Amino acid sequence: MTKTSKEILKNIYQKRPIDAKKYDYGLLLVIGGSEFYSGSPAFSGLAAFKAGVDMVRIIAPARAANIIASFSPVLAAYPLKGDWLTREHLPTLISMTESAKTVSHGKTAVVIGGGAGRTEETQSAIREYLSGITISAVIDADAIHAIAEDPQIIAGKQFLITPNLYEFFILTKKDIRQSSENERIEAVRKEAGRLQTTILLKGATDIISDGKDVALNVGGSPYMSKGGTGDVLAGVAGAILARGVNPFLAGQSAVFINDSAGELAAKKYGESLLATDVIEEIAKVLK
Repeated sequence: MTKTSKEILKNIYQKRPIDAKKYDYGLLLVIGGSEFYSGSPAFSGLAAFKAGVDMVRIIAPARAANIIASFSPVLAAYPLKGDWLTREHLPTLISMTESAKTVSHGKTAVVIGGGAGRTEETQSAIREYLSGITISAVIDADAIHAIAEDPQIIAGKQFLITPNLYEFFILTKKDIRQSSENERIEAVRKEAGRLQTTILLKGATDIISDGKDVALNVGGSPYMSKGGTGDVLAGVAGAILARGVNPFLAGQSAVFINDSAGELAAKKYGESLLATDVIEEIAKVLK
């Protein structure tokens, strides 16, 4: 069992060569959002840019995509017809995923789930998409609810699942909300092994396991309970996965970056902290 520290970032964030080109450091797809929730994919996309990814493509239902495109000129948002993700969109999602793999020479990952919603149609579309892709993925928020219905689709893939304690219960049917830290550590390790995936359990102590090894991260701030900070973490993790880093290492480094940035933001803003404040502090953590 190890504990995260800034040392973990040294192998990931090395000096870029003078001849570095666009997509050498990743192209991230962010799939999510719905008629009501537009912020989540934007937080993930902006955080991914701050974490060093070269390009982000957001794919979201039309209203969410149009709002997201107005947030910042760096966010490229592709609008899907309708108010939420459906199976009708699967050919577009798969096509854009394959295109991303081609243009980035495989330096691609996806973040999926934030703000997508839990209608059966959306959940079914998420499951079918995840069962058909071969790239690395961060499975967050509503996508965790989707895979809980058929967890076999994640087995053996380069996926990082990022549940909070309640989502861990939804995914595994194991309620560890009242458990001790040692019990939580063992539960995460066992469930990651059973599901053949990597789990990053978010909490006061973050627990990351690939079913064999376990890493802990102690940091962050209680002010990070604000909406959107989990989307920031997902975006940072996606950016690191897109570099070709394995999910276990990506989970450790992402949660260290996110929590360290949150600590800096909390010192400045306290109760007034926003997810965007955490994003702005990422650059200081990476210096």
